Amino acid sequence: MYKTKFIAYFRFAIIGLIFCALTSCAKYSYVFTSFHEPANEGLRLLYSNDALHWTDLNEILLKPTVGVQKIMRDPSIVQGPDGTFHLVWTCSWKGDNGFGYASSKDLKNWTTQKFIPVMQKEPTTVNVWAPEIFYDDENKQFIIIWASTIPFRFAKGIEDEDNNHRMYSITTKDFNIFSEPKLFLDPGFSVIDAVIVKRAAKDYVLVLKDNTRPNRNLKVAFASSALGPYENVSQTFSPNLTEGPTVVKKGKEWLIYFDAYGQKKYSAFKTADFKSFKDVTSSVSIPEGHKHGTIIKVKRNVIKDLSIDYKVTKNTK
Repeated sequence: MYKTKFIAYFRFAIIGLIFCALTSCAKYSYVFTSFHEPANEGLRLLYSNDALHWTDLNEILLKPTVGVQKIMRDPSIVQGPDGTFHLVWTCSWKGDNGFGYASSKDLKNWTTQKFIPVMQKEPTTVNVWAPEIFYDDENKQFIIIWASTIPFRFAKGIEDEDNNHRMYSITTKDFNIFSEPKLFLDPGFSVIDAVIVKRAAKDYVLVLKDNTRPNRNLKVAFASSALGPYENVSQTFSPNLTEGPTVVKKGKEWLIYFDAYGQKKYSAFKTADFKSFKDVTSSVSIPEGHKHGTIIKVKRNVIKDLSIDYKVTKNTK
């Protein structure tokens, strides 16, 4: 009898743990940085408990104040080892030689915004687009990559000289001292919207946009270091007219979200190996108006605290 009761209790405990992991007992949620066109309002956030179904906080958390045009496009965020959130963004379509930066402990209260000039030694630089921030835990530093066009620097193919992008990078440990900008990726074509993904030690993937016409689609490349060199650029896995990828791990697979602007929708593909990809757009839900951002995993109380401040209760219990 006691053995039967023990087995029943054990089964109940296992079921409870599984239920807890799948529901409100789970300790983590997801944040998706966002903006709305025409990009002059500022930082928005989506949140989710399952990385599939997203809710817009429907608040502006940070209004842009730096840059020539003072816009906020392509907000990219990472949480450092001390818990601080670091945000970078595009602050002008053209005419700037850098990007915006601010940090926060809680996603509500932000430091004074900084303009970080990165291409000032290249006076003909056309733009600094879509900075993407990544924490390199193997080298204990932050990496920021972005796309810029320097006319007549690279073979342009069919692209105009002012639309022939390559990826560049800097590193920092404290956001006060930065390395010299370096060429990060020259795949032989115009490239923008790249994001670094760590699969394991010395095993990195770069998801990138081939910005040449008529392609304008997504590909992947591989490296043994976060800073590259990234090689073996794949064939495309997305439809044409797509951009702004971000990647989040869910279980043993990876979700790649991107703006399928040619189809006028936000899409998601999943992959286990970054070689084969499955369209799972029908299984996700993205609020209307959401644009290019990045996803990070956060402790659930971060979302609960935001919910209390902004009186949002849906999906936060």
